[in-house]
Amino acid sequence: MASNTILCLASYFKGGRFVQECKRQNCHTILLTQEKFKDEAWPRDLIDEFFLLPSLNKQPDITHAVSYLARDRQIDRIVALDDYDVEVAAALREHLRIPGMGDTTARYFRDKLAMRVQAQEKGIPVPEFVPVINYDQLRAFMGRVPAPWVLKPRSEASSMGIKKIHDAEELWRSLDNLGDRQSFYVLEKFVPGDVYHVDSIVSERKVLCAISNKYGLPPMTVYQGGGVFVTSTLPYGSDEDQALQAINREVIGAMGMVRGVTHAEFIRGHADGRFYFLEIAARVGGANIDLMVEHATGFNLWAEWAKIELCHLRGETYQLPEIQQHFAGLIVSLAHQETPDTSAYNDPEIVWRLDKKHHVGLILASDDYRRVQTLMSEYAPRITADFSTSAPPLDKPPA
Repeated sequence: MASNTILCLASYFKGGRFVQECKRQNCHTILLTQEKFKDEAWPRDLIDEFFLLPSLNKQPDITHAVSYLARDRQIDRIVALDDYDVEVAAALREHLRIPGMGDTTARYFRDKLAMRVQAQEKGIPVPEFVPVINYDQLRAFMGRVPAPWVLKPRSEASSMGIKKIHDAEELWRSLDNLGDRQSFYVLEKFVPGDVYHVDSIVSERKVLCAISNKYGLPPMTVYQGGGVFVTSTLPYGSDEDQALQAINREVIGAMGMVRGVTHAEFIRGHADGRFYFLEIAARVGGANIDLMVEHATGFNLWAEWAKIELCHLRGETYQLPEIQQHFAGLIVSLAHQETPDTSAYNDPEIVWRLDKKHHVGLILASDDYRRVQTLMSEYAPRITADFSTSAPPLDKPPA
């Protein structure tokens, strides 16, 4: 049987397990990444062809480059390994008429305004918002919705570029600074609350598996103010888990996800206890969330995503693996030491340690939910005292 050809787009260094599964299934794998990531520890023995560009989102360069590759290669699927590649991959599929998510659907997984409008139209709770387009609408919003508000880039990843706004004067100053870029933002009510993420496997429009998790601090707080990034799995079948599973299914259906993986974020307001949809991405969660999910469930999201793509390509039915129900927690922080020594953290529940300069990270796993939570609550302040430092938040990815 002739091997299938998968083109992977990677604006960042990630997706090794996806590539590994493709190679395990005898795929011809092409990786296209940025020149600045050429020396990263890519699994080169599993990559059949490795290509570099200065940028993966510059048009028409990326379309010209991939179309050139397609002259003597039958590219069967194009996969976006990073959030910033989702719309690029969709445009390439449209151009080359390759099956998969197209431009319109991709927008619901990248554009925070598009996903909010779509969710609201489907009756899914979202924090009140307004596009940063018409000034009369902005004034009406500020008159109706008390400050503070949150000014969010529509197409950045994670918490990058998000700014908390405390009054109208601060907003107008911020918009003046943005100039012609201001229409690429959305203004939203700031909802104090606990933030959660649900990481899902979707095949043929069905959510086959979804794992509910809760952040220690909202990612925006950690990203902008420093501190320790903490997240952990929720008790299976708990009230929180059931509520998140329900709203997550609604969101995935509303956005039109057909197959793949999703990382969705929700907030539970302190004032009313309701869950609100914040955002969703058609990718594996970052910051090593995939490894935490793997230690909790026994499967790897990257590998399952590859299996889903290949099953559809080959006309086969994807089979969800056996799912374990352990509990896991992830702690990550910037460190002022270049190579932090975490040997003093030696509980047997530690199943993984991050090996990255100026970073410290641990994953804990156990059959006992309370044990994981106890260790997480003990470790977070210790890591803060032993290692933590902070860096100024970026408004956009580094060039």
